[in-house]
Amino acid sequence: MEPLRTGDPSRIGRYRLLRRLGAGGMGVVFLARAPGGAIAAVKTVRSSYAEEHGFRARFRREVETARQVSSHWVVPLLDADADAETPWLATSYVPGPSLSEAVHTFGPLSLASVRVLGLRLAEALEAVHGAGLVHRDVKPANILLAPDGPRLIDFGIARAPEGTALTSSGVVVGSPGFLSPEQAQARGGEIGPPSDVFSLGCVLAFAATGVRPFGEGSPAGVLLRTIYEEPDPGSLPEGLAPLLRACLHKEPGGRPSLARLREALAEDSVGDSAGASGWLPAPVTRLINDRSAAVLTIGAIEPTQVSASAASDTVDTAGKAGNASPEAVTMTAVTATRPMDGAIGRRGFLRLGSTAGLLAAGGGGAWWWNSRTKPGTSTPSAKGPQRPQLVVAFHGDLTGAHKESGKAQLNGAQLAVEQLNRRKGQPFSLKLRAYDDGGDTRRAGELATRLTQDAEVLAVLGPTTDACFRATEKTYAVASMPIVSVSVSMVSQGLSTDSKFIPNHAALHVTDGLLAAPCVRYLSDHVDARRVFLVDDRAQGDFAWSLCDQSQRALRQGGRQVTVKQVAAGKIGYPSLAAEVKAARADAVVFTGDAARAAGFASALAAAGFTGTRMATERALEPRFLASAGAATNGWVFATGFTDPTARASGRAFTAAYRSRFHTDPGWYAAEAYDAAMFLAKVCDQDGTAARERIAIARRMSDITYAGITRTIKYDTGFGYSREAMYEFEVVKGAFHYLGQYRDAAVS
Repeated sequence: MEPLRTGDPSRIGRYRLLRRLGAGGMGVVFLARAPGGAIAAVKTVRSSYAEEHGFRARFRREVETARQVSSHWVVPLLDADADAETPWLATSYVPGPSLSEAVHTFGPLSLASVRVLGLRLAEALEAVHGAGLVHRDVKPANILLAPDGPRLIDFGIARAPEGTALTSSGVVVGSPGFLSPEQAQARGGEIGPPSDVFSLGCVLAFAATGVRPFGEGSPAGVLLRTIYEEPDPGSLPEGLAPLLRACLHKEPGGRPSLARLREALAEDSVGDSAGASGWLPAPVTRLINDRSAAVLTIGAIEPTQVSASAASDTVDTAGKAGNASPEAVTMTAVTATRPMDGAIGRRGFLRLGSTAGLLAAGGGGAWWWNSRTKPGTSTPSAKGPQRPQLVVAFHGDLTGAHKESGKAQLNGAQLAVEQLNRRKGQPFSLKLRAYDDGGDTRRAGELATRLTQDAEVLAVLGPTTDACFRATEKTYAVASMPIVSVSVSMVSQGLSTDSKFIPNHAALHVTDGLLAAPCVRYLSDHVDARRVFLVDDRAQGDFAWSLCDQSQRALRQGGRQVTVKQVAAGKIGYPSLAAEVKAARADAVVFTGDAARAAGFASALAAAGFTGTRMATERALEPRFLASAGAATNGWVFATGFTDPTARASGRAFTAAYRSRFHTDPGWYAAEAYDAAMFLAKVCDQDGTAARERIAIARRMSDITYAGITRTIKYDTGFGYSREAMYEFEVVKGAFHYLGQYRDAAVS
């Protein structure tokens, strides 16, 4: 990304321009923000093209045809204006690199990753062809990489096969090296879906080997080799060579259909791990996270003039807290507790207590709390029409190390189900069954197997932890089980039973590395920190490294001085660490460890007389932090992926109902779980009828928008469901005080 240049507009249509993404033959592409906060890529058209006779009419037709393409793996068209002085179009923004950039920077992909790439691009092209279009420029530069799969872009030369000026004979359209022979010979009338299959074969060969099938060099030479020569054997990886040779057949009729291509790739992918634990290599995933964080912090890291006092090496520039969000109130840290017997809800509700039964599952097991009817309430009359009942499983940690979070999530989901089932006109009722993995990965895996084999279970809420999610991911994905999680900081791959990849995981929690965004914004806009000390606690693994890496890049871009200190996963020498902070003359510190280690560091900083800004993440936001460090905790600020519903106007009714139902304030993630259950219910509602198949539910998740009490849940290409799910808290007088959503909380 580059800053806007002199002469660049500040707005195009309803989009506010933020950065330049690049410029090409057709025009300039900008990073932009829509009024609702969504990030988009806005592409303008050069005046020389706009002034051509018939261009605007063709552009208008292209926009209409592009709107017909509907696929999760195709970057969607959001908006366009063919009649503007400078014609433009806006698409969803994908922060990942192109396939071309990834291969050139990090090397070829593994065969498992290439199979995922091929499966999903084949599905994307099926959507393109289903709309009556041929893409005509399938190449690595037009494929962007995201954590859940690739995205096909650039329909600037996609045309209906029947023909326009650009599909007529005599005009070569596309990129040499990835064109079909019929394109290379400008046989316009013969260019149909098989042409895209040929190009896809070239792309997969390049992805697997880094070698173009028909070599490098002059465009004319590459075109001639495409027409008359066989592909370079070095470009065809062992294991995929027969299939790719078929895709690269000189005659269109000799190439496999996209359906056959998907089938072959799915057969070959059996046993591969890419679809279960991340389809991209770790360096590419880190690059995507870095770019995602950079986009989230735009507007918070602009270089500002350094004052004379801030520039001095001898002046303490400790930041002072500014005004909080209008939503801010003080609260005491609370945990979810088991409801009293008198608070049992209506049908479909789960209760923690003596009615629990142990379901054996191999060597492990799962607790299943059955529903009971509250005395004095009635069940639906047998005389009236019976609504279909959809079964949803709650899979979480209810007895292990994260039981407080798990119970809070269960309580929030219970409340949602209770309110949903009371609604008149609701086309179905939900039955919630709760299962406990105890935070044990083996039990979590056994439980996932049990739930996928239960035909009644149509979706799962949970799990609670990343470790248990990793243990269940492949099992749930292969079964196309829809998963909605609120505290898992990972995205999932989804392998369906019909050989198509379906994103079956709606991860409502922000990925941990992106918590750098609220940290950077607070340090930049709220306290204007100039020397920041980042503590990379190796006990937290990649999370700590990623947060420190992304934070330091963004802060340095904003003109801040940054020191990164790595501490071992074992014992920390807190006094010496605090002394290093003082020696660096830091005016802010960010600690990435858990509550116990953060408490030790807080006490050491207080003893050393450090008065600057102190930040941590939700991993330290626990009552034991307050209890262990006492007065030393005051002023600490936390970046989290959960909100406090008691402090939000939108959460008042939920908070009152929760207190009445469970006799306690909502615990962390309770409100998010409430929204997750309501979101899932909306997904299951197909125009007034109940969705009864897992695949159908999974497919609908990314298409549904739900305005919840915590935020609006909506899938955003490149960012998933969690782009705005970041918040900030501060310790005030020994209690956690909610500051608000991070963009609001960080405004001075």
